[in-house]
Amino acid sequence: MRDRLEGFEPRPHQHTQKFAAEVAAFPEYYEQYFKRAMLGGAVVPSVPLVCTGPIKYRGEKAIERDIDNLKAAAANIKHDKHHAVFMPSVAPSGVGTNEYYRSDEEFFHAVGAALRTEYQAIVDAGFLLQIDDPFLSENFADPRLDPAQREATATIYVEAINESLRGIPPERVRLHTCYGINEGPRIHEAALADVAGHMLKVNAGAYSFEAANARHEHEYHLWETVRLPEGKVLIPGVITHASNIVEHPELIAERLMRFARLVGRENVLAGADCGFSSQATYTTEVHPTVIWAKFEALRDGARLASKRLWP
Repeated sequence: MRDRLEGFEPRPHQHTQKFAAEVAAFPEYYEQYFKRAMLGGAVVPSVPLVCTGPIKYRGEKAIERDIDNLKAAAANIKHDKHHAVFMPSVAPSGVGTNEYYRSDEEFFHAVGAALRTEYQAIVDAGFLLQIDDPFLSENFADPRLDPAQREATATIYVEAINESLRGIPPERVRLHTCYGINEGPRIHEAALADVAGHMLKVNAGAYSFEAANARHEHEYHLWETVRLPEGKVLIPGVITHASNIVEHPELIAERLMRFARLVGRENVLAGADCGFSSQATYTTEVHPTVIWAKFEALRDGARLASKRLWP
């Protein structure tokens, strides 16, 4: 985004404590972990961005390059109601902090208005648009905010996304949310129950979230009481980016069938908890050879589930 949006300046010496509650609970572990992983394992340093002027999109050439690359990579994949290619882009909530606009609400809407150019370009290229918004989930674990502030912030995030998606058919959009940390204790993350109501208000056709790791796998029970809106699809993670253990296809099928029994077999799509390099600058914590084995297990597990759900 530093290269794609006007109105921001880098602040290389500005430090903010990420995952404060988690780090405070396990300082020794995270001191080691962050030296080798996530920001500590990045190929270039992460530099905070601060908005100091009007925001405008200037990334047309960059997104055109990305689209051309993905089209070339997917040239032999058929496109129909069962096969599609998605391309991610960051949510308005994930782009820096505000020192220019009168309020954070005005700031997030300005970011969304600029990012709309990128969102529309992805859809116009024939891809599904995936909005990546870990910040929606992280908001509900922010120790600086009380419950009312968390609700208000989430409302602003969702409204900014929906405004930026205006006119884009929901069936062309996926929302992905997750929790930021890859491999760690992760005991201070928000429950899906806190996030789901806001997640479902985003004008997307499908919703991707973490469901394969040991902190969140039990949360499929939420869908016993939360109704999935008509025509919407869940994309639960059934493989995790936080372990080099390859999930067994039988377990993947079992995970998918749990969701299918609760929300309907037509309304579930197999997914991953998060990207294996959750930022493009990160060094992967799961070895690339293992990542491909996980994807093969994902395919095989989905096939098993489909055979059992459509005998």
